[in-house]
Order: sequence, then C-alpha cells, then structure tokens
Amino acid sequence: MSILDRYVLKQFVSSMVFALLALCAIFIVIDLLEHLGQFLDHQIPIQTLGMYYLAMLPYLCEVLDPVALMLGGLFAVGRLSASSEVTAMRSSGQHPVRFLMPFLVVALMMSFAQTYFNGWVAPRAATLRLDIEREYLGSSEGRTSLNDLHFRESPSRNLSMRRYDAEARIAFAVSIEEYGSPAQPRIQWRIDADTMRWDDARSQWIIPNGLRRTRLPDRVLVEPIHNQSVEFSVRHDQIVRLQLNTDEMTFPELAENIETLRKGGKDTRRQEIDLSGQWAFPFVNFVVVMIAIPFAAVRRRGGMAVNIAAAMILAITYIAFTKISQAVGAVVDIPVDVVGWGANVIFALVGIVVTLRMRF
Repeated sequence: MSILDRYVLKQFVSSMVFALLALCAIFIVIDLLEHLGQFLDHQIPIQTLGMYYLAMLPYLCEVLDPVALMLGGLFAVGRLSASSEVTAMRSSGQHPVRFLMPFLVVALMMSFAQTYFNGWVAPRAATLRLDIEREYLGSSEGRTSLNDLHFRESPSRNLSMRRYDAEARIAFAVSIEEYGSPAQPRIQWRIDADTMRWDDARSQWIIPNGLRRTRLPDRVLVEPIHNQSVEFSVRHDQIVRLQLNTDEMTFPELAENIETLRKGGKDTRRQEIDLSGQWAFPFVNFVVVMIAIPFAAVRRRGGMAVNIAAAMILAITYIAFTKISQAVGAVVDIPVDVVGWGANVIFALVGIVVTLRMRF
C-alpha cells in the first residue's frame, strides 16, 4: 500500500467513524427524549438505562453503517477535491479507478464484517435490549407460554398442542393424527394426551399417559399408552424460538425458524424474502461507495451540500426500491433470492456504469 493510499484511507476511515458516531448519538438523543417520560414513570435505574442504550448501539450500527460509509466517502473526497488534492493526483497520472480502489477494498471488508455482525452479534444485543423493554416498559407479555400450535410432521402426520409451557418444557392437550397416504388421506390412528414433555437426556418428546385410537377394518381399537416416545422432529428450542422477535435470532436461527413455521403449515415466503434481504443488506456498503465516490470526486456548484443531497436521494431510492420489490415479491412468483438481492444487483450495475464513466 502506497503512502498516498494510506493518506486517502485515513481521510476516509476518520470521516466514516465520525459520521457513524454522530448518527448514533443523534438517534440515541432522539429516542431518549421520546421515551424519557416512560423511563421516569417506571423508575428505571441509571445503570439499566445505560445498558439499554449500549445494547441499542449494535442495532443502530446495523442500520446506519451504509449511510456512514457513504457520508464518510463524500466528506473525505469532498475535502480532497476542495483542496485540489484530487487534481494533483490526476496530474500525477493516477487512473480514476486506481483512486477508487482503496475505498472499494474498505467497503468490501466492511460488507463481510457487517454480515457477521448483523447475523450473529446484533441479535444477542437485541435480546438484552428487548428484555429490558419487557421488564421495565411492559412492551410485550412474557415468554413462558405458546398457544394453539399446529405442525405437519410429514405429509400424512399432523401434531397439535393447545399450549406449550417453555419453562416447564411441557405441552398440554396434545393430539397426533396419522392419515396414511397423502394422495388419499384417511385417518389411520390418533393419539390424545393431556401432556407431552421434552426429555433433555434423550432429546425427544415423551407422552406420560394418553390414548391411542387405531382404525381397523371393522372397529376402532383404543389402547392406553404410558411413557411413550413421540416421533416429532421439532425440538424444544425450535418451539421456544417461535415466540422470539426476529431481531433476536441469528441468521441460522432465522432459517431454522422458517423451517419450523413451514412444518406448522405456514406460508413462509415473506420470512424467506426478509432473510434473503438481510443477507444482501450488508453489501449495500460496497454498492453505495461504488456510486458515491465517483460522484463526489467531481467538483460541482454547491459543493458538499449537493453531494450530501445526492447521497440522501440515493439512500431513499434504495430503501424504497427494496421495500417495493419485497412487497411485490411476496405476492408474485419470483425466486426468493432474486427479490432479496435484486436491489443490490441493480444498484451495483449503476455503480459499475458510474465507475467506468468516472472522471476527475
């Protein structure tokens, strides 16, 4: 890495960090002013309040990183352009794309880092933040029970439970039905039980007491069952996860949760699109830098104000395009990954065109 690259990166990284800190501070102050009355009414301890806003920082970084990168690039290149340093680089024979490379490398590294951060770190901080909201602000009910759960264990077998106590790991009012052939479903047998518990030692479900009704050619055979294991692939932790906010789940947990919902007979297309979009979102860092830096490298009337206005328009356009495409994709038969990554691909093509046309 040349001295010039280090100099440019220093300008870029310092501007990006400043923009991120400033944006996070603004959002925290706004949120504090908005909820100050609630905090005082519920007499939240000052250390808990500090922990709450520390736990909010990962969420803010998750959302604001692309904006901070874009503003950092605009400020850095704007300063270099205003002091004629960009002109000096051009006079020395540096190619515009070569000037852009350090920015793109940092943006790509940030994209991969943010993928891990968004998918594995931020959800754990969200759990702490939401737990404080539940305990002190009454934002939602507790997580001790789930009601009226229905699962399709296989194409011919259904399982339902009236209520699930997550702390005791016991399901209440359980019924299991086997219909034989999916093509010509006729009930073959049914199990009814007051309770079903999760056995950690054996990692399986156990019915302590129940009745099994088997359909025979001429009658229905009724048999009592005791301590019988149940062929049910959905685990305790997967059921518990159904009551979590999606912000609290890592990417693998989200994928597993979607599979659990699918077994429950739910239409999971929206959730699949959302997960694909979450994988795609961190790479907005690379796309916005690819567009913003060439734009900022050209001096214009109005100076930095024009660049910032253009950046805001770009951000709003991306968000609007993403939301519209996800809404359309939820009802139109388009591959999930096409919907999730579509905005990135289109804006990346715009960035490639802007880069190839880049002039100092």
